[in-house]
Amino acid sequence: MEIGVDTFVETTPDVQTGKTISQAERLREVVEEIVLADQVGLDVFGVGEHHRKEFADSATAVVLAAAASVTKRIRLTSSVSVLSAVDPVRLFQQFATLDGLSNGRAEIIAGRGSMVDAFPLFGYDLHDYDELFEEKLELLLKLRDSEIVSWKGGHRPAFTNLGVYPRPVQNQLPVWLGSGGNADSVIRAGVLGLPLVLAIIGGSPLQFAPLIPLYKNAAARAGHDASKLKVAVHSLGFIAESTSLAVDKYFPPTQASFNYFGKERGWAPYTRSNFDASRSLEGALYVGDPETVANKIIEMRKHLGFTRFFLHLPVGTMPHEDVMKAIELLGKEVAPRVREEVAKWEAEEGKSKS
Repeated sequence: MEIGVDTFVETTPDVQTGKTISQAERLREVVEEIVLADQVGLDVFGVGEHHRKEFADSATAVVLAAAASVTKRIRLTSSVSVLSAVDPVRLFQQFATLDGLSNGRAEIIAGRGSMVDAFPLFGYDLHDYDELFEEKLELLLKLRDSEIVSWKGGHRPAFTNLGVYPRPVQNQLPVWLGSGGNADSVIRAGVLGLPLVLAIIGGSPLQFAPLIPLYKNAAARAGHDASKLKVAVHSLGFIAESTSLAVDKYFPPTQASFNYFGKERGWAPYTRSNFDASRSLEGALYVGDPETVANKIIEMRKHLGFTRFFLHLPVGTMPHEDVMKAIELLGKEVAPRVREEVAKWEAEEGKSKS
């Protein structure tokens, strides 16, 4: 059971002060957050990709590379790389370089992204949304599997028998497929034998339960060993010494962020009742003291069977020291509880099978 953090390096106005942190300062804070996550024993840290003023994460591999030289164990991943709008050759080269700098700790989570800001910036047509993703994923996997590649597609110049360098330290650079719960994308991950990341940021996580057998069955029919495929979950949340403190600190920036981005998407206003419902046991938010958050991860693990959990934080702009404290509590108190409980289940399952 792996536990980690991911972030979008958000730079929206602080709801308490009205000030907006500079993108440069927020980037330096994120490197400090990755270093702390490594020190407190978390397994993985992910950085997203956006191309607009509210986020400073447009060059994901650069941020992770800055952390690679000052960390020792933690795995470093995109979360997600917007594959439809990026050149797969450059993406592979960047993460193979990161793999070398980190001595084999790099990963890619490939996805479509929840925003479309990259398409006009890089000259892609949204009408080609699906075709771009499928074609570029095919090329990325060829680059992962072979040093010398030939390629011909509809959205990138062809090339024949060319090497792509550097090669990663890992024998096969891990490529995960990110999904917001679309059945077709889940099936695609299964057919390709790729590990799956489910972004569960609203509603009930239990609604995602039917997707897991769909994924595993698709993998088995395609000839993959479904028992070896990994499933991860990405969910929003925050941890403090007490649940009341976590709620008080987390709700205002979360409400501000949801309402800010909700205006352009046509969402209804985000209220305290929405927030409280989401932080219930069957809701999508993981907010509370370490015991509360650990118990919720354990409960959802029972129903969804995921092997990796990302806590996304912060949402909106929060004081750096609060984010650092949440990471510390996740690593020192939440993760050990969850790992211990999962280890007990696995031991009991092993006894029953023997």
